[in-house]
Amino acid sequence: MKRERQIPTTDHRSPITRANSTDEFAPGASEWPAGLSRREFLRLSSATLALAGLGACTKQPLEKIVPYVEQPEVVIPGKPLRFATATQYNGFGQGLLVTGYEGRPTKIEGNPTHPASLGATSVWAQADVLDLYDPDRAQTVTTGGGIKTLDDFWNALNLALESVKPAAGATLRILTEAISSPTLLAQLADVMQKFPAARWCIWDPLNRDNLNANEWLCDFSKAKVVVALESDFLYAHPYALRYARDFSYARRIIDAEGARMSRFYAAEPTPTITGSNADHRIAVAARDILPLAQAIATRAGLTELDGLKPSSSSDGKIHHPWQDWIEAVVRDLKANRGASVIITGETQPLEVHALVSQINTKLGNNGVTISPVPPLALPANRIGFRELVDEMRGGAVELLIVLGGNPRYDAAADFDFAAAFEKVKLRVHHSVYFNETSRHSHWHIPALHFLESWSDTRAFDGSVSIAQPLIEPMYAGTSAHEILEALTGQSPRTSYEIVHTRWQTENPVPDFEAKWRRALSDGIVRELAAPSFPNHGESPALAASASLPAERERTEMQGSKLELLFRPDVSVRDGRYANNGWLQELPRQFSKLVWDNAALISPQLAKREELENGDIVDVTFRDRTIQAPVWIQPGQAENSVTMPLGYGREVAGRVGRNVGFNAYALRTADAFWFGDGLTIRKNGARHSFVGTQQHHDVHGPRGILHDGTFEEFVSNPHFAQEKENHPSIDETLYNPTEYPYKGYKWGMVVDLNVCIGCHACTIACQAENNIPVVGKQQVAMHREMHWIRVDTYYSGAADDPEFTHQPVPCMHCENAPCELVCPVGATVHDDEGLNLQVYNRCVGTRYCSNNCPYKVRRFNFLEYNNGLSPTEKLVKNPDVTVRSRGVMEKCTYCIQRINAARITAELEKRTIGDGDIVPACAQVCPVEAIVFGNMNDTRSRVAHLKRSPLNYWMLGELNTRPRTTYFAKLRNRSSDL
Repeated sequence: MKRERQIPTTDHRSPITRANSTDEFAPGASEWPAGLSRREFLRLSSATLALAGLGACTKQPLEKIVPYVEQPEVVIPGKPLRFATATQYNGFGQGLLVTGYEGRPTKIEGNPTHPASLGATSVWAQADVLDLYDPDRAQTVTTGGGIKTLDDFWNALNLALESVKPAAGATLRILTEAISSPTLLAQLADVMQKFPAARWCIWDPLNRDNLNANEWLCDFSKAKVVVALESDFLYAHPYALRYARDFSYARRIIDAEGARMSRFYAAEPTPTITGSNADHRIAVAARDILPLAQAIATRAGLTELDGLKPSSSSDGKIHHPWQDWIEAVVRDLKANRGASVIITGETQPLEVHALVSQINTKLGNNGVTISPVPPLALPANRIGFRELVDEMRGGAVELLIVLGGNPRYDAAADFDFAAAFEKVKLRVHHSVYFNETSRHSHWHIPALHFLESWSDTRAFDGSVSIAQPLIEPMYAGTSAHEILEALTGQSPRTSYEIVHTRWQTENPVPDFEAKWRRALSDGIVRELAAPSFPNHGESPALAASASLPAERERTEMQGSKLELLFRPDVSVRDGRYANNGWLQELPRQFSKLVWDNAALISPQLAKREELENGDIVDVTFRDRTIQAPVWIQPGQAENSVTMPLGYGREVAGRVGRNVGFNAYALRTADAFWFGDGLTIRKNGARHSFVGTQQHHDVHGPRGILHDGTFEEFVSNPHFAQEKENHPSIDETLYNPTEYPYKGYKWGMVVDLNVCIGCHACTIACQAENNIPVVGKQQVAMHREMHWIRVDTYYSGAADDPEFTHQPVPCMHCENAPCELVCPVGATVHDDEGLNLQVYNRCVGTRYCSNNCPYKVRRFNFLEYNNGLSPTEKLVKNPDVTVRSRGVMEKCTYCIQRINAARITAELEKRTIGDGDIVPACAQVCPVEAIVFGNMNDTRSRVAHLKRSPLNYWMLGELNTRPRTTYFAKLRNRSSDL
């Protein structure tokens, strides 16, 4: 029977689409056309060979290399340049160092001298460089579906401004994201001065009405006891990079002599990076955080606090579900007055923040472990988001300029922003991507990426950085500075002229240019005053848009009703990174899911409702219903259901469109972060999830993880090494004599005691080493390509587990099992101890992967790089080979960085010094958990760590003698628990 071949309609130009399809190549490219006989094939092959022979005799045309006519002074072909700049996270600045090759940025790192980053970066900062080259970015000015020019927009804007001038701008409104740029704020003040009746509003879906819940700066390096009441301060907090570094300082242990370690308690409804690193964690519903804080204050004897409701009985003891945990917390807080920190997160209402602040004050922590954050001055005429929506609905707004954000997608459902937005006479949206808000605007203006434009930004401690571009604008866009400049009627100027002039006006000193250049070079301003503005009146107080139910109502709800939690997705955040393939394919820290979001439920709730992973349920909240698949999450509060935000995008690029479900459809102003009254109902449908880790539990004595308590380590420092079952060096099939490394001997140590499991190392490795995105279908076939993964293990009961995170790169074994089985010698050892992969030898047998006990080798089954757009190719690191299909890939300790340091050392006639080589995974790590160096240098940091009694080999009983070793995980447990 003749089989009819169906021609797919897939767009093979997209690497994501192609990776998700069943056909790698375009139709007919890899298979015989239907009806082609064997005889016809041989005839065509003969003719092809004959023509190829004739073509081989043809002289190819000459290709000339055209040099620079005038080569820029700072550009050296092939040599990277690093520039200091800054980005903004949750409205606060973070210092960066960006590597560029001949005007092409390829890698983002943290600025070591910036107080907010200290040389580290988040997963989002790493992924920002991919967004820069995203072909789905908005590229043209559009209005009514047609393409226009910037001049057309300026003319339309001037006409609109003429109509609002007679009423002093009474019908003009400006909507922005949370901002801290001194220049941008000063420009906003100028606009409000010119249009006194105009108003501006801040909308941030991750910060309700821009209420500043981060008014205190904590110093975790000085804290002996830390209590986190639903605060993800190690990962999602605006100050997370700095907090993570300080927290690791108080937890790092190398030797038993003089060892100290802070103790960490956490209470939260859904597992977070922060909570998973606690010594004692309890799963508490978000609605119970306030009663929990009140119980702590009461038991600590702080009964004079405002609004405190004692919850003790006549016997003087707390009667509370978490009584033992509370008693242990209170005992430690009392014993460490002035050396503790209590912190709560942005998801909790203001009354919880007020109570926590009072507790810190009464414990004497103010001025020691916590200090006030410098206030940020904001221009006047500011209104709340609800007030803005009411004005639009009432027809009081004729001109609305939206600078960034996507309120049409992420505004609370009960605001009904969409209907109010349609009533504005002229709607202008300025953003990097064409999104849901852009579709319903009259004008959409492409925004410049922060690597394309000049600006400035302020960090949480008040330090200011200049954001300088590393590349010319790729598309016809403009900056927010230029739009605000146009509102004040200024002549057109570039963003550099605007920012530079503002700073120069504020600092009329003769040596301004010299100080300006030092600020650009350092990445932080130390000698100049930031642009300021006079405050022309006070803004009205903004009321909170959500509040907790009354105590009586809350008590009644706790009995039976489910609680709905809204949380930003750990990868795409509020949805702004939905089109970023690196982040979509980055495994979520606990579920390890990729390319999806899920309604997270507790094992107890799953058992009660007879639910399994992938079951789709009808989720009903406040008379609104959506469908969502569930994922059973150990450590989840029993009656809390977490809905990750940022998915279900209808207007996005080819990567993020129609992925997951939109939790914003259920979000309301009175349940901004959480609310009671949720119901779920199983509807019988199923969803296919894809994850990267199926081995959550560690059974038996296998030496994958070694952990213990701080008390155990002090009493027996070698407990971790005693758990290993090292065979005798004589009882082995390998050569018992190690190769005498006379030069360098590279090695790595991963400190599990401070690793927080943030996955920054995974995405930094992807950016550095040109690791492709493969798509959901290929990950489902276990073909993900990450060279370093972060495994998460659970131990204990499912409702109250302990978490351990473990980064796993290539071990670079001295007795490497992969090398013994390669039939073509593609995996080899060099004279510095590195296990290398020779790509042009590899024939794809995959014997090495089968023989690797650590499963760290990746085989690229498909060709992921040929179909990239011209802009996507620009993100590739020129120092790293872009691999073709059919070869094995793995971690090389960033050998390109090793060779670069070797060349520099040879030119300077010296040896490579300790710290000269920092692999991408180590450089990005906010807690400095990864250390790399020369083991032959006894004074190097890595050699010092290798001598620690905490150091152990993973799977040491196999006698692979890996160069990558680990520090055992320690927990500083309370004797009362």
